[in-house]
Amino acid sequence: MTVSENGERSAALTLTSALVSGINVIRVTGLLDATTRDQFADYLAAETGEHGLDMALDLSGVTFMDSRALGLIVHHWQVSTTADAKFALIGVEYAKTKVMWITGLAQRLPLYDTIDDAIAAFG
Repeated sequence: MTVSENGERSAALTLTSALVSGINVIRVTGLLDATTRDQFADYLAAETGEHGLDMALDLSGVTFMDSRALGLIVHHWQVSTTADAKFALIGVEYAKTKVMWITGLAQRLPLYDTIDDAIAAFG
């Protein structure tokens, strides 16, 4: 748990999902770092087990991402690519996910502004 400016406790990471045009869209809100990596990994594994490998991660609500979380995202991207599944990252903001640019992965990962853009690219 983290404490907000007004003193209220809030979750460091919130994960929700919904199927959109047959794609499991997982909305990530909060911190993606060493303190939340296991929670994120467990959630992605459960969602993949239930809905398959087609996945879009909505990262527009991420407040910070470290290299551990990026490694987990890259792993799911690689597994999806190998299985010829659909994978997308949505709403990625440089200021909150600098590690993607520092590592050069921002030029390789499938980044889209909106879920509609990602679904259109999936064909």
